[in-house]
Amino acid sequence: MSEIDKQKLQQSFTEWETGALAKFINKVKEQRPEFKTDSDIKVDRLYIPKGTETQTYPDKLGFPGVYPYTRGVYPTMYRGRYWTMRQYAGFGSAEESNQRYHYLLNAGQTGLSVAFDLPTQIGYDSDHAFAEGEVGKVGVAISSLQDMEVLFKGIELEKVSTSMTINATAAVLLAFYVTIAQQQGADLSKLSGTIQNDILKEYIARGTYIYPPQPSMRLITDIFAWCKENLPSWNTISISGYHIREAGSTAVQEVAFTLSNGIAYVAAAMQAGLDVDDFAPRLAFFFNAHNNLFEEVGKFRAARRLWAKIMKERFGAKNPKSLMLRFHTQTAGSTLTAQQPDNNVVRVTLQALSAALGGTQSLHTNSSDEALGLPTENSARVALRTQQVIACESGVTETVDPLAGSYFVEHLTDEIHTKAEALISKIDAMGGSVPAIEQGFFQTEIAAAAYRAQLAIEKEEQIIVGVNKYKADFESPHEILKVDPKVGLDQAKRLQELRSTRDQSRVNELLSRIESAARGNDNLMPVILAAVRRYATLGEISDVLRNCWGEYQSEAV
Repeated sequence: MSEIDKQKLQQSFTEWETGALAKFINKVKEQRPEFKTDSDIKVDRLYIPKGTETQTYPDKLGFPGVYPYTRGVYPTMYRGRYWTMRQYAGFGSAEESNQRYHYLLNAGQTGLSVAFDLPTQIGYDSDHAFAEGEVGKVGVAISSLQDMEVLFKGIELEKVSTSMTINATAAVLLAFYVTIAQQQGADLSKLSGTIQNDILKEYIARGTYIYPPQPSMRLITDIFAWCKENLPSWNTISISGYHIREAGSTAVQEVAFTLSNGIAYVAAAMQAGLDVDDFAPRLAFFFNAHNNLFEEVGKFRAARRLWAKIMKERFGAKNPKSLMLRFHTQTAGSTLTAQQPDNNVVRVTLQALSAALGGTQSLHTNSSDEALGLPTENSARVALRTQQVIACESGVTETVDPLAGSYFVEHLTDEIHTKAEALISKIDAMGGSVPAIEQGFFQTEIAAAAYRAQLAIEKEEQIIVGVNKYKADFESPHEILKVDPKVGLDQAKRLQELRSTRDQSRVNELLSRIESAARGNDNLMPVILAAVRRYATLGEISDVLRNCWGEYQSEAV
């Protein structure tokens, strides 16, 4: 666009504002004096070309499958293959969860996503006193290789991609999984999946940490190094913004805090002696999808562009795969309402659509009843069908990056990129993610954003349908899935039998080897693998590391 054309366009826009628009607004007032996204980005009434699109296109957008990856990490995106369709599932016993996995796979799910109960996530066996009342409640109870054998019974691990939402105990769960694959005779080079393994966001937002930051980071880099040699197709970490957003952050904070944590992991791995291009291609990310459709699409596009720039300019990555931000998306659990839960089907559809329009590599859609309890089989099926309808019937998968060129979407992409980059610079000035966590920066910022959002709901500036507007006088009762308390008793009995039949002296010897490795510098994965093969339990291994490293105690913010 020439300078003369730009001036003509601006003159026409001014005439429209002072003429047709001004007359209409005198008659029909707008609903709010100012419109903003959840990240406080001002939303203009109308977006028009700025006249720089042609000049900036190669640097800011480019083409899908090449730097800066704004338009997608693969050249054909969903024209070649849909995203992996996962449903986060796991509850009660390993037997019950195994049945749910077979049900979902038969319904057309293309990948597994395992939810673990709270004791498993924080390194306690199901018969520990701290586990009482929590066994199997928010995920499946896994205390030993024996439980894992039941969990994946009848599922060929070489043929399915498995994501495991596990962090502090990720090394142990990965060891369980690898051992099951070896029992099946699987080729480990073909084993695909992801362990979340993102401990920094646990200190920031979620709370299922065990050890202090430095030894926790050592565990993560040990996994990076071991997987490079043994699991080349495995995603060694899923750097997660999901829980940061669930805790109350804005979209901008979600991008900035997640990528700052990613910077910390890359720096730690390089400091441990790994070459960036040896591990960076297996890094993956995990984002939330909220209701503000266009902001979410802009968020995903901005995150891709920003990460590519960080890897290229800050870390000097040469491998194109090292520059790609590949991500899994989950729809926003925090947006689901117990009031009129059928409305959640609509919310989840909008959120899933934003992920598809934003170029996700894998997607989990929440079930409509998750504000009430664990998903029933019917609600889980509807959630999966939501993905399938979007993929097969909506048409959004037929072209790459369908919203590119929208003046509004490109504006949001640029704004989120700029604001997130400024936040990352602020965190860099503090010394990076770990010092920022220790200073309470992330926690304070998220708390402030959550407070502002809640105030907006209470003042009815932000409408939540069925909660603060359009309420129902009567709601029909909904079916709720409940975990039988007997699960905890059965798990304790199973563990007692396991300990009485295994070679205890060999287990003790291997636990001692884990202690020696933890106190030294040897990679911990080989000794953890050796221990789990002899049926050392998750709690026993975690206790050895607790004794070596201590437990992290966060300060109140």
